[in-house]
Amino acid sequence: MNVMDSSQEISIAQNNLVMLQTKRMPANKYNNGSPMTPKTTRLERLLRERELRKSRGNFQQIDEAKDGNKEAELLNDSRLAEGDIWAVPKEEDFYDAYAFARAFADGCQWQDGRPAKQRLLVVANRLPVSATRKGEDSWQLEMSVGGLVTALLGVKEFDARWIGWAGVNVPDDVGQRALTKALAEKRCIPVFLDEEIVHQYYNGYCNNILWPLFHYLSLPQEDRLATTRSFQSQFDAYKRANQMFADVVNQHYEEGDVVWCHDYHLMFLPKCLKEYNSKMKVGWFLHTPFPSSEIHRTLPSRSELLRSVIAADLVGFHTYDYARHFVSACTRILGLEGTPEGVEDQGKLTRVAAFPIGIDSERFVRAIDLPLVQEHMKELKQRFAGRKVMLGVDRLDMIKGIPQKILAFEKFLEENPQWRDKVVLLQIAVPTRTDVPEYQKLTSQVHEIVGRINGRFGTLTAVPIHHLDRSLDFHALCALYAVTDVALVTSLRDGMNLVSYEFVACQASKKGVLILSEFAGAAQSLGAGAILVNPWNITDVAASIKYALDMPSDEREKRHQHNFKHVTTHTSQEWAATFVSELNDTIVEAQLRTRQVPPLLPTNIAVDRYLKSNNRLLILGFNSTLTEPVDALGRNGQIKELEFKLHPDIKEPLKKLCDDPKTTIVVLSGCDRTVLDDNFGEYNMWLAAENGMFLRLTKGKWMTTMPENLHMDWVDSVKHVFEYFTERTPRSHFEVRETSLVWNYKYADIEFGRLQARDLLQHLWTGPISNASVDVIQGGRSVEVRAVGVTKGAAIDRILGEIVHYKGMKSPIDYVLCIGHFIAKDEDVYTFFEPELPSESPPALRAMVANLVTPKTSASKSGSKAARLRKQRSLSALEKKAANHGSGTAPEPILQDKTSLYEGSSVLDLKGDNYFSCAVGRKRSNARYLLGSSDDVVTLLKELAQCSSCS
Repeated sequence: MNVMDSSQEISIAQNNLVMLQTKRMPANKYNNGSPMTPKTTRLERLLRERELRKSRGNFQQIDEAKDGNKEAELLNDSRLAEGDIWAVPKEEDFYDAYAFARAFADGCQWQDGRPAKQRLLVVANRLPVSATRKGEDSWQLEMSVGGLVTALLGVKEFDARWIGWAGVNVPDDVGQRALTKALAEKRCIPVFLDEEIVHQYYNGYCNNILWPLFHYLSLPQEDRLATTRSFQSQFDAYKRANQMFADVVNQHYEEGDVVWCHDYHLMFLPKCLKEYNSKMKVGWFLHTPFPSSEIHRTLPSRSELLRSVIAADLVGFHTYDYARHFVSACTRILGLEGTPEGVEDQGKLTRVAAFPIGIDSERFVRAIDLPLVQEHMKELKQRFAGRKVMLGVDRLDMIKGIPQKILAFEKFLEENPQWRDKVVLLQIAVPTRTDVPEYQKLTSQVHEIVGRINGRFGTLTAVPIHHLDRSLDFHALCALYAVTDVALVTSLRDGMNLVSYEFVACQASKKGVLILSEFAGAAQSLGAGAILVNPWNITDVAASIKYALDMPSDEREKRHQHNFKHVTTHTSQEWAATFVSELNDTIVEAQLRTRQVPPLLPTNIAVDRYLKSNNRLLILGFNSTLTEPVDALGRNGQIKELEFKLHPDIKEPLKKLCDDPKTTIVVLSGCDRTVLDDNFGEYNMWLAAENGMFLRLTKGKWMTTMPENLHMDWVDSVKHVFEYFTERTPRSHFEVRETSLVWNYKYADIEFGRLQARDLLQHLWTGPISNASVDVIQGGRSVEVRAVGVTKGAAIDRILGEIVHYKGMKSPIDYVLCIGHFIAKDEDVYTFFEPELPSESPPALRAMVANLVTPKTSASKSGSKAARLRKQRSLSALEKKAANHGSGTAPEPILQDKTSLYEGSSVLDLKGDNYFSCAVGRKRSNARYLLGSSDDVVTLLKELAQCSSCS
């Protein structure tokens, strides 16, 4: 490499990063001067980060030249080369490769002219270290070669720490301190779990419940019943263990760290971490399959686990199928919105994506040329001279399909007698969980099948199957890969299965054929070059074996080159770098979204301003604002939830507020008049039904605020369409209101409901409403058709005018609190009270400017607001039809003179600070502030009621 060229590239990269650092937003009370979000697309940012990673790679090459290429020396060290993942009891305890990427450019710091390393906390169930106690305060540590250590050799961009269980019980403080000190030298941090926690959390919940479920395995009936009885205690232990991991992370966390959580052992961890620090960068990756929602929903703790995982910023899986299953589970079980980017919950987006893991391919490619490996290869070629070698390398586990593989080989020998003395199957089966009866049974079954086949097709000098119940060291395994003609991977269900990758990496000269199960995650990556099979169909697998053995050399070459290119480019280092890069970019995206999210309501300020005001107006929504919280998917009972009921704790404070002469309360809802009458008839307040089109004081009669020219001739045809889709969509229903029709599919199957809603909209636009003056509003689980101009904001000026006229107000309204769970179409009620700002101003900016601008109280302001209302409202044809409501009389039109028409807006004197608009449970809103739920509304109204009692 030319050093001058490298220095130039380094300088360019450094200048780019510094430029990114210096771009900042002006500080205000909402953004605190946070770094400016780049005005680029997500793809542009990721491509830029990819190029920067390449530039930063030059630093490593320069350092390697200075250090005499120490990495290469380490790779040839026999202490690190001997051993492999097959030498460990369970592959879930650690992972085939970790490599960790550089932080996103916005957060980069520089030291000694080089980009500083970003701290990365890797949290897994097991540390990549085996610990053996040698004395009261001494420990012997051995790194698990082939797992995290492999990645260590190639990682120079991160300051990585590993947090996990050391695999031993250390009850005494002296032993814990000594082990902690010893592990610190290996950049490892231990989590100490006692035997009971390990038994319930690891052996119980992780291995007996989650692992079988995620691999589509069913338990025997007696085990299922036993698990059901002990489930809660195991799940409690699981949560306690995850909290213990979180406590250790929190102790070592520093601002700016990236926390990467791994696997099903730690599904509860992201939530624990975010509760400690909501700004923490948290990613979670699953190394197993994620089952379909129909399987996952059988888990008693299904919702709690899903909500815990989506607390992370980025959730990763090996394949798109697993990611799709996860999003579907969140949609069907939690009732959340699934998007192409992930899962959205009240404006908070958890990105969900596929990140296929790889291997350190260079390690395998270089190993083939080592003298020790060449010696092993020579021995194997001599041992199996004249015979084709087929290879299977698996853990002895139910999901690996070893019996199916051997039976398929037997089928092949039956149908192809000419191959019986020309082929040999070498099956390496690494024992795991030897104390579990199911695994003991599997071992016996495999031995029985192997013995039967060897007895049937073997000779005195050769047998068709060589079965080994043990692991091989790294060199022997590479040699075996290199001399193999056909590799058989017949997993029944596998997260990824990197044996296929290792085989391809070692096949530079042989160019053998890979037969790969379509149920292994690797099939998504290597499917084009491999022969994909269904391992349950032994006839098909047997035919594939024959096809592989007879395959022409040119086809073998093409298949191998395709897979080899993928394996050598999609390495473990690239996998980790991509994940961390996406995680950092997800934080950037979240900052962009957060700028558009209003802040939480400053309750103390709102209550203080309320106390100091003399003429207050409270505008309250009804559904999801003053009602009881309900299950998002209607599991509390559809019939029960269709009956809107006031929150049980709101009645007393609401009555106190209504009795306060300084306070006027308006309940503004899309519900019809009957619902409001039933819930608020006993209070002294104003009721505005059907989005403000009908109004009454609870002591008076209903009036209408609708214009005379409101055309409703479209109602019957739309109603027919709604009836049609209601009949064909189970658990859907529709409501006929006096100004609108609503089709609701909240309780229907989510995906089917969406399909039906899309079809319904097509029918509407091409038929009943093609030429009608209507608005079509799509809610989260509903479709509403209403006449143009029917919105809460359009009605509020009329409503205020009537209230002022009725009460004979002389002093201006000096305090307005507007709270609601309104759809976007009706959020014009929030902006009605705002100072005049450009419509594109973000909520945070409006909230800031509102404190600086005092709204005018002259006719100019009232005129701008009332310009939307062109003429005096009166009864429409639809209201005249609805004369049987309530007392049997139609609502009276609001009759006002020309002056009183604009009284509503002219009586306001809010002075900017005395207006509080709050969206309930909606983070994307035009409101100034947020409230989380109706429970928060109750808390606020209680405080206001207490002030009313004191004043």
